[in-house]
Amino acid sequence: MPKMKTNRSAAKRFKKTGTGKIVRNKAYKRHILTKKSTKNKRNLRKDVVVDATNVSNMKKILPYM
Repeated sequence: MPKMKTNRSAAKRFKKTGTGKIVRNKAYKRHILTKKSTKNKRNLRKDVVVDATNVSNMKKILPYM
């Protein structure tokens, strides 16, 4: 059986926590930030656990994570 390939674009965007959950960054923080409130931008900095419906797909594209 050959080695499985990791999706490199996904590997740069997601990381695993100590408990094994997959974490991602929030969207909407790249441009057009002047109309967003300071509170909104501050909350966009935080990491979020990937939704349970997507975890099975993430494990396929990140087999060694």
